[in-house]
Amino acid sequence: MTLPAHLRASLMSLPCGVGEPRRCGRFAPSPTGALHLGNLQTALASWLQMRRCHGLWRLRIDDLDTPRVKPGAIEAIQRDLRWLGLTWDGPVLLQSRQRGWYYSWLSWMRREGVLFPCRCSRRDLAGAVRYPGTCRQADRGWGWQQGRLPSWRLRVPPDDPFGSGDVVVRRADGFVAYHLATVLDDLRCGITDVMRGEDLREAEAPQRSVLTALDARPPAFHYAPLVHDGQGQKLSKRDQASGLAPLIDQGMDPPSVIGRLASGLGLVPQGTRCSAQDLLQALGPST
Repeated sequence: MTLPAHLRASLMSLPCGVGEPRRCGRFAPSPTGALHLGNLQTALASWLQMRRCHGLWRLRIDDLDTPRVKPGAIEAIQRDLRWLGLTWDGPVLLQSRQRGWYYSWLSWMRREGVLFPCRCSRRDLAGAVRYPGTCRQADRGWGWQQGRLPSWRLRVPPDDPFGSGDVVVRRADGFVAYHLATVLDDLRCGITDVMRGEDLREAEAPQRSVLTALDARPPAFHYAPLVHDGQGQKLSKRDQASGLAPLIDQGMDPPSVIGRLASGLGLVPQGTRCSAQDLLQALGPST
């Protein structure tokens, strides 16, 4: 597929480092509440990875799903990162401000014939490991039917090289889907390295399928270990949901929290106190 000039130009429209020779990573939390320990551990891993190679580290807020956004969460995310010494480069990117741009890409992909409307419900797909292709060849229509819009799916090649199935790129409620928005933002910002928690590994396959459809080079995907309790069990979201507040109430300062997060990454022994900059200096540059 050949990109139209206005979409090709749009990939260069943000001051996010596109075309720069340096590596570029990002942290992209959703503002649905406080950053929990798993978020913070992944942020530290990503920040260290980029700072050790003198790369750029961006902050993006994934706030497209506006009904789930909590008031004050965006400001709290930035405040927590600054408190820990994890500073970012360039402006904060809010996905909610890019909706028109995403829909330009959706319109182009639809015109290119790489999307199809899907009217399968969650009940229809219950138990399916990946989308079985129910609506691929059917004329389901793009408009309202029985009070509902269809979702839009990417028509993945029959050999399905990444095992993603046909990826949803626009949800039935009209929201741009996570996998498309993430891929477009990473391309626009010149992201070379994506660091995520191990529990998000399954997101790689659908995003690789979207990247292939756009004929775009994928970033390198990396996975940080999950946060575990004293018995080695993964902490649930409920266990982690209170974020930094209880740690601060216990008297922990940034070096003690950074030490705890770094210990979870296997970088320092438990009980270590160190600032983010001290840890960066101790680790030295990456090769």
